[in-house]
Amino acid sequence: MSTPFGLDFGNNNSVLAVARNRGIDVVVNEVSNRATPSLVGFGMKNRFLGEAGKNKQTSNIKNTVENIKRIVGLDYEHPDFEQEAQHFSTKLVKLEDGKIGSEVRFVGKNETFNATQLAAMFIDKVKNTVIDETKSTITDVCIAVPCWYTEEQRYTISDAARIAGLKPVRIVNDVTAAVVSYGIFKTDLPEGEEKPRIVAFVDIGHSTYTCSIASFKKGSSKILGTAYDKHFGGRDFDRAITEHFADEFKGKYKIDIRENPKAYNRVLSAAEKLKKVLSANTAAPMSIESVMNDVDVSSQMTRDELEALVKPLLERVTEPVTKALAQANLTPEDVDFVEIIGGTTRIPTLKESISNAFGKELSTTLNQDEAIAKGAAFICAMHSPTVRVRPFKFEDIHPYSVSYSWDKQVEDEESMEVFPKNSTYPSSKIITLNRTGDFSMKAFYTNKEELVEGISTDIAEYTISGVQVPEGAESVPVKVVLRCDPSGFHIIQEAYTVEDITVKEALPLPEDAPEDAEPEYKEVTKTVKKDDLTITEKTFALSEDKLREYTEKEAELHAQDKLVAETEDRKNTLEEYIYSLRSKIEEEYANFASDAEKSRLSEMLNKAEEWLYDDGYDSTKAKYIAKYEELASLGNMIRGRFLAKQEELKQALKSKSEASRMAELAQKLAADRKAEAEKEAEA
Repeated sequence: MSTPFGLDFGNNNSVLAVARNRGIDVVVNEVSNRATPSLVGFGMKNRFLGEAGKNKQTSNIKNTVENIKRIVGLDYEHPDFEQEAQHFSTKLVKLEDGKIGSEVRFVGKNETFNATQLAAMFIDKVKNTVIDETKSTITDVCIAVPCWYTEEQRYTISDAARIAGLKPVRIVNDVTAAVVSYGIFKTDLPEGEEKPRIVAFVDIGHSTYTCSIASFKKGSSKILGTAYDKHFGGRDFDRAITEHFADEFKGKYKIDIRENPKAYNRVLSAAEKLKKVLSANTAAPMSIESVMNDVDVSSQMTRDELEALVKPLLERVTEPVTKALAQANLTPEDVDFVEIIGGTTRIPTLKESISNAFGKELSTTLNQDEAIAKGAAFICAMHSPTVRVRPFKFEDIHPYSVSYSWDKQVEDEESMEVFPKNSTYPSSKIITLNRTGDFSMKAFYTNKEELVEGISTDIAEYTISGVQVPEGAESVPVKVVLRCDPSGFHIIQEAYTVEDITVKEALPLPEDAPEDAEPEYKEVTKTVKKDDLTITEKTFALSEDKLREYTEKEAELHAQDKLVAETEDRKNTLEEYIYSLRSKIEEEYANFASDAEKSRLSEMLNKAEEWLYDDGYDSTKAKYIAKYEELASLGNMIRGRFLAKQEELKQALKSKSEASRMAELAQKLAADRKAEAEKEAEA
C-alpha cells in the first residue's frame, strides 16, 4: 500500500508531507529539518543531495546546482534566461534540443545534466527521505509547482517524477494546494445558499510572488483569479542586501566579492540570515571571518536601511493583487480574508505593503511554510484507493484560451476554441467531426498576443487512426473527447466513430388500458458508438526511450551514491573499532588476554591504522570489511572471555541476591512465629 506523498517543490527549500488515516504529517529529513534544501551537488565520488549539498555548497560552489525549479523546461534562448543565469554559480550550457543544462565536474570529468535529470535527482532524494522516515512504500506523488509553469514545464516535472520511480497523480499549482489546505482544515465555511467566502492568498517564496483569489463553501473551492510576478521573491531581497555590502566592503576593506563566487555566496548566505533577523529586530549585525584574501569583514544594517534598499521591489507589490482581482471581477472590499504564505511574507515592510494593497488586516491561519505541502498530500490521498479522505471538490482556472484544429476534410470550420480563458479545469468537451479517413489534430493557445514572451503557441499534436467510412457514405461522424486534465495537460481522452440505428421503443399505455393490452411501439433513431479509434499523441513528455535512458542513469547514480555512503560507513566503523579495541585491551580486556595475544593484537592494530591512513585511505568497501573481520577474529575471542566472565559474575550476584532474599525470608518467618508464641503465652 502506497502512502500518499505531497511535495512542495520550492526554489530554495522543499517541504515533504504524507497523508495517513490519522491526518497529514510533514516529514523531517535526515537532520530533523522540516524543509530540505532544493539543490544537487557533485563530487569526486558521488552526489551531494539536499542537506549534504547545502553543507558542501561553499567549498563546492561551482559544482552545486540550485534554483533548479527556475530552469525546468526553459529554453536557453528564453527571455528569462539572462536574469536567471545571475543566480547560478555553476556553468549553464545550451543543449542540443535548445534547453538549458548544467556542466559540472563529477567523478573527475566534466559532465552535463539537463534540468529534467537534475529535478529527478532531487525528487529521488526526497522520495527516499520519506521512505526512510515513514518506513512505508511511496509510489504516488502530487507535486506543487508555480502557477506560471507552462504545459511544457509541467510535463518536465512529471517526467522527473517518473525518472525518480514515482507516479505523478497530479501536478498542481502551489497556491491551489494551499487553497485546498485552507478548505479542508477550516470548519466554519459557509454552506448551502449562504454567500461564498472570498479569500485572497498571497504567496511570496524564495523566487516567486503569486496572488490567487478563491471562493469557498463547505466541501468545495474555486479559483477565481490568479496573477504573479515570477521575478519577485526572497532571493531578490537577499541579493539587494548582498550588493549593498559588496559596495561597502569594496570601499572599506578594498576587496571585491563579485570577483570570487565563494566569497559572494558566503555574503549571500549571511544576507539571508540578516534579513530574517530584521524581520523580528530593528537592527542586525553581519560578521564573516576570512571572507576573501584572509580579510575579516563586519558591518550592520537597520530595518529602515533595508526598507530603503528594497523600495523598488516594494513598489511592485500591488500589481499582482490588482490583476488577480480584475480577473476575478472583484474589488478589495469583496475579499473577506487575506491569507499570507511563503517565508518572505514575514518581512514587516512587505506585510504592510500587502495589507495596504487590500486595505485590510492579514491572516496567518495557515502554516506559512507547510500549507502547500499538506494540501498536495491531501490531493494525492484523493487519488488513493486505500486512504480515506473527506470529499473536497476544487477547480483551478485557465490562464489562456486553448483551441483545437483539425484537417479540413468535410467541415468548413478547421478549428474551435474549446477551453476559454478564465474557464475552470479539470473539464471535458465533446466535439463531433465528419471524417473521410484518418486525421490529425492540434492543440494550441488561441491568442498569441495574450501569452507571456517566450511561450510557444503550440501545445500538442495528435494522429487519430482507424476511421472506417461505411460503404456508400462520403464520411462518418467521429466523436472526440477533449480534456484539460487535473494537471492542466490538454489531451484527447477518447475518439470513436458513431452511427445512427433505428430501434423500437414501447409507448406508455393509457391509465385505463386493460391489464392484457398489447403495447404499441414507435421507431426512433439513436446515435451509438461504433468503433474506438487509436490516438497517437505528441506532447512535451519525454519519449519512452529517453525516459528509460534517464531512469537507468538515475538508478546507476543512486547505486553509486549508496555504495560510497556504505564504503564511508565501513571505513568509519573500522577506524572506530581500532581505537575502541586498543583502549579496551589496556583496560577492561586486560585480564582476559595473554601477553602474546596482547602483543599480536597491538601489532595488528598498528598495521591496520597505518594502512587506513595510507594505502587504505581511499579503498573499497570489501577491503574495509576484510580488515575489520581480521581484527575481530582475535578481538571477538578476547571479548567473548570478557563477556563470559561478566555473565558468571552476574549469575553469582544473582545467586547471592537470591540467598540473601531467602535468609531474610527465613528471619521474617522466625520473627512471625516468635510473635505468635508470645501472644499465645499472654492469652
